[in-house]
Parts: sequence; structure tokens; C-alpha cells
Amino acid sequence: MRPWLRRIPSFLGYTAAVLAVAALSVWLSVRVTPLQTVSPAGQTVQVGAATPDLNMSGPGELELFGQSIPTRPRFEGPIRPRLKLTHIFFNAQASALTKPGGAQAAGKDLSRQLTAAWTRYLLWETLIAAGFAALIAIAVAGVRRSSRTAMLKMLAVAVTSVCALNALGVYLLASATPAALRQVRGIEDLVGPGTPAPVQAVGAPARPGVQAVVIGDSTAAAIGNAPLGHPTAEDKACGRSKDAYALYLAAANNWNTLNLACSGATIRDGLLGPQQRGTTQVTPQLSAAMKADKASVIIVSIGANDIHWSTMTALCAAANACDDKASTAYFQQQIAAFTTAYYDLLNSLAALPQQPRVLINEYYNPFGEKIDCLKDQHVTTDKAKTLKSRLDELNSVLRQGAQTFDFTAVPQHFDGHRLCSDQPFVQGPDANAPLHPNAAGELAIALADQQALSRTGTPAPTPTAQKTP
Repeated sequence: MRPWLRRIPSFLGYTAAVLAVAALSVWLSVRVTPLQTVSPAGQTVQVGAATPDLNMSGPGELELFGQSIPTRPRFEGPIRPRLKLTHIFFNAQASALTKPGGAQAAGKDLSRQLTAAWTRYLLWETLIAAGFAALIAIAVAGVRRSSRTAMLKMLAVAVTSVCALNALGVYLLASATPAALRQVRGIEDLVGPGTPAPVQAVGAPARPGVQAVVIGDSTAAAIGNAPLGHPTAEDKACGRSKDAYALYLAAANNWNTLNLACSGATIRDGLLGPQQRGTTQVTPQLSAAMKADKASVIIVSIGANDIHWSTMTALCAAANACDDKASTAYFQQQIAAFTTAYYDLLNSLAALPQQPRVLINEYYNPFGEKIDCLKDQHVTTDKAKTLKSRLDELNSVLRQGAQTFDFTAVPQHFDGHRLCSDQPFVQGPDANAPLHPNAAGELAIALADQQALSRTGTPAPTPTAQKTP
């Protein structure tokens, strides 16, 4: 056998080792390279790269309120953009949009800054990848006790190979990425169509005397509790109760509070769009809220219906286990869809002309340490933990979204008063509205909201003037 033939196996092994070091260095660098921050039109966005994979094209990633959502645009190459929305200062955004040609200029500014941040990120990523390759080469040379010349040679090969791999993966295979980023004019370009038209104050009477508004779902409507004294058809259809936390807040502060919450409401069908309840069509809650143009506080309870919480709970109780791959994948799909709808809601709330203080109520955990009263419903401790973990993820989205828009997230704690306790704040499995707050639970929510308003230093709405006898 000729000498050069005998060297082929060692050459191939050496080449494979070099490529492995280069690939590992690129993978590590993508994970540790700091995201590049830009702030176009009042939005703070961080730009980086998603973890590389073996696919030669695919969507990027948008991290919105802690959820990783595939982008609508597809990008070429194994290294694709990752964008993280961290803050929106709406006054700056509104100022930019209201200038002549502001919307178009803001869109161009966003695309320009995203493209520039992507370029900066890749430069840093290449330098860090080269650094990792150098460290690995030095470590290998030390273990092998190579000479200085051999170590320098190994170092040069490692750095050159990682730069070449980066050039192949980014500057050649992903060369179209900057052009794709230049087409991004807003979040809707990343997550696809579905952003509703701007909400307008139509379909409801003017409410100039209202100081606080509550919008949301059955938790805010207080379904299952005592009905209102003189309910309208809409009140009946929505299940609104005289024990709703909106009325407790009104009584405690002498406010004129408008409760628009409706059982079954979601963001798309209820808050931003109309909702059909039997034969009654309910006006979009945010449209009705806009008629209360002097309200200085808006409280929001939303999300459970968007992720089909009641259905998920029922299926979990009926199944042998509810943390299987299928149910987990379904939940992740629902929470991602909710996240994009939630962004639209927050954006609409931030655009309200009176700039009210917005409270976003998180959800309470109905399951306590003891769940013996749920034995007949086949709810086990493990099932309760799974449901709590999913509720925690929903609350995380609610909380991070509120923080992004400078709103106030309000945690709800029913500690010591959950299901199966001596004095529960939650309606039991045989009640009119299982797992919903009872009157005491609604009062607890009102107290949490009251404390949140006090902590934030928000000026309280002016109490309703009392008529003298």
C-alpha cells in the first residue's frame, strides 16, 4: 500500500475532529453571545440567534412574554434570528406614529435597527466561537503535551475552521437573512396576520361618570354567585353577579365601577371582538370601556378561556395522567396563541387616550395540599401539580406582558382557603360554577387589587359625589 493511502484514515479522523470542534464552538457561542439591544419607536427588542439545527431553512424565534413563538418569515441557513421583545414605552411609540409619515418611518427604523443588530450579533458570535475553538485546541494540546509549534498549528487550524464554518452557515447559507429582516415593520410581520383593527368606542352608551372599569371572563363576572338585583339581558347572558370583585371595589372606594366581564370571554371573542352568548350578542368589552373615557383604572382578568382551561381540567381529570406528550403539546399551542392575542390586547390598552392605570389579574391556584374532596372527580395529587404548573405558565405570560407595557400584574393567593379546606374561596365540584371564586374569593381578589393600587402610588379615582338629603 502506498504511504499516502495509509494516511487517509488519520487525515479523515483529524478532519472530523476539527469539524466537531468547530461545530461545538459555534453551538456554544450562539448560546452565550449577548443579545444586541435596539429601541426603535419606544420598543426595546433584543436580537440574537436561535439554537442552530441541521435544517437548512425554517422560522426564526420570537420570544414574547417568555414564550418562544416561531416567526412567520422563514430564514435560510442553520443559524436563524431570535428576537426578544422586552419593553414598550407607549408614549414614545405613539409620538413616533402620530408624526406625518410616522408609521412608515417607525417601520423602516425598526427594520433598519434589526438588521444592524443582527450584523453586530454575528460579529460577536464569530469572535466568541473563535475563542471557544482556541480554548478547546489549547486544552487538547495540553492533554497531549504537544510542542509549542504543534499547539500553535492546532490553534490556527481550530480558529480557521470555526471562522470558515461560520462563514458557510451565516454569510453564505443565511445571506438572505438581512433582506428578510428589512421587511419586518412590526410584531405582526413576525407572528403573522391576526392583529385586529384598532378598537373603537362603538356599540355602547357613553359613561362619563365611570371611574373604574373591569373587563374579563367568568372570574371577573363572578359566575355561580348571587345574581344582580336588576340584571339586564346582557348581565344574565354573561353571568354577572352582585358578588363580583368590581362591586366590592366600588363599595369600598365609593366609585362608580363598570363591570363588563362576561363568562366565556376570550381576548378575540369578548374583549377585542363581539361575543355571542346564546341569543345575546355582547359588545366588545374594550369598545364599551372606551365609552368610559374618564375612567382612571382598568382591571383585566383574562386567559383561562383562551387556553381552554376548563376543558383541559376536565380532560385531565378523566385521563390516567395529564402530563403526556399530546396534552403538553396541545397546551403549548394554546399558550402560544394566547400570547400573541395578549400582545394585541395590551397594545390596545396602552393606546387608550386617558392612559388609565391598568391592573392585570393573575389566576389563583384552586388546588390546595388536600384534594380529598375531589376524589370522585379522579383528581390526584400528581394531576393537581400538572394543572398548577400550567396555570403558573399562564400567569408568567400575564406577568411578563404587564411588565413589558409598564402595567401592574396582581398575583392572587388563596392560601389556606383552596378547595377541600374548611373555608374555601373556591366553589366546589358540585357547585354552580366549579373551581370559580365564591363570594369570599371575589372579596380576596378585590383586596389584592386594592393593595396593588396603593403600592403603585396610583392616584385613586375621584369618589362619586354623594347627594345631600
